[in-house]
Amino acid sequence: MNAETPVKAKKINFAQAINLAMDEAMAADKRVILLGEDIADGQGGGVFTATKGLSTKYGVARVRSTPISEQAIVGAAVGAAIVGYRPVAEIMLMNFITVAMDQVVNHAAKLRFMSGGQTSVPLTIRTATGAGVGFGGQHSDMLEAWFAHVPGLKVVTASNPADAKGLLLACIQDDDPCIFIENTASYGVSGPAPEPGYVVPLGKATVAREGSDVTVIGYGAVIGHALAVAKEMEADGVSVEVIDLRTIAPYDEAAVLASVGKTKRAVVVHEAVRKFGVGAEISALIHEHLFDELKAPVQRVGSAYAPVPFSPALEKAYLYSRDDIAAAIHKTMGR
Repeated sequence: MNAETPVKAKKINFAQAINLAMDEAMAADKRVILLGEDIADGQGGGVFTATKGLSTKYGVARVRSTPISEQAIVGAAVGAAIVGYRPVAEIMLMNFITVAMDQVVNHAAKLRFMSGGQTSVPLTIRTATGAGVGFGGQHSDMLEAWFAHVPGLKVVTASNPADAKGLLLACIQDDDPCIFIENTASYGVSGPAPEPGYVVPLGKATVAREGSDVTVIGYGAVIGHALAVAKEMEADGVSVEVIDLRTIAPYDEAAVLASVGKTKRAVVVHEAVRKFGVGAEISALIHEHLFDELKAPVQRVGSAYAPVPFSPALEKAYLYSRDDIAAAIHKTMGR
């Protein structure tokens, strides 16, 4: 290789990014432990291989495969957090977290408040979900709005592998309980690898694409679709700004208002069902603060108000689409 040969940036996928974050956290702090079903190498390193190699490197005392009991996993993790550990509990699929809602909502989220700040709960719950892969109604729901509605919980998701690594590391380092959502359809999606030590601050959005005519606000896998639509819109003479929230709760209100204050139009997109979703909260915020400046009402895009179908054709009809995003943008532009 000569001096003029470009060096290609290393790429990693989402599963590798998540593994990298936990590896880095465990190497830096012996209080970081992992719990979950089949997460040790003896059981395959996790159903999505996100924990592969970690039990071999750090031992099964720190990477513990558990029984199939979400209540036990989260309950043990809450207890470990209270006594000084920084547990990362894997709930294989987000729908299964419903079994442990008492531990999450009544214990993890409230203990710091009920102890007058004397007891922190530095717990991270990793969980995967998402439609489009044929997992059916009990394995695919996006339930972020449930947890965003609970004071004391932080809710986080990433749109690219680098941010997945940086956000998960930030969650593990945080003194409050965090719900870290992983999209099952994105595990194999690749992107540039971040530098060692890369951390994304919680509660800070990023401008994924600058624009001047309309702001599209979203998070997770939505951002890739929004960026693709924004590029297509250039041919129509529409300049689309894309805001990646990264943290759903607490979300970056200042970033949202600054962008929409500039473009005067907004579209909020999420995979979860449209009704009663995070998009309604963001739409309300924009209308409350910028009503007199808006050139059009805020548009919301989400999936159909129904359980996620198993049939591929019905699942496709259930999910929001890029065409839906484009139609919402055109509506704000009065077209």
